[in-house]
Amino acid sequence: MKASNVVLGVIGGLAAGAILGVLFAPDKGENTRKKIAKKSGDIKDTVKSSFNDFLTSVEDQYHSLSSKAEDVAQNVANEGKANLEKINRELNK
Repeated sequence: MKASNVVLGVIGGLAAGAILGVLFAPDKGENTRKKIAKKSGDIKDTVKSSFNDFLTSVEDQYHSLSSKAEDVAQNVANEGKANLEKINRELNK
């Protein structure tokens, strides 16, 4: 199971539990609505933070792969240049 699925499951469970807890709590309607609005804002902030963390992770992986690809391309170019020089030396003998 992917870590992102686990995080989303936990966040979803927390959200459902919080909403059900507020809805079934014995309180005035106005207070309940305020609690729901506050919990919704908290959940929104948590999801936003998790999503930003996910985007940062993806960005870091992209930069890492990009750097590795540049290194591989440079190595291939260097090997190709060395091989061409070797072939030229052999042809010029």
